[in-house]
Amino acid sequence: MRRSLLSVRSALVLTLALLVGIGAGVLSALAHTAPAQCVLYGVGAFGVAVPFFDHLVGSHTETGEDPDSSS
Repeated sequence: MRRSLLSVRSALVLTLALLVGIGAGVLSALAHTAPAQCVLYGVGAFGVAVPFFDHLVGSHTETGEDPDSSS
C-alpha cells in the first residue's frame, strides 16, 4: 500500500494558504502594482497564511480532548 505524500490536514492548510496568496497577488495586480511586487505580495501573504491556517485547522488530538465528550 502506498502512503500519501501529505496528510489531508496539510493539504488543506497549503491549499487555503495558496488561495490567499493568489488572492493577494490578484488584488494587488488590480490596483495596478508592478508585477514583481504582486508576486512578492502573494508570497508574503502565503507565508503569513500557512501558520494562521495551521493554528486554525488544529487537530483535536494535539490537545488531548475528545470533541464528542460533553462537559
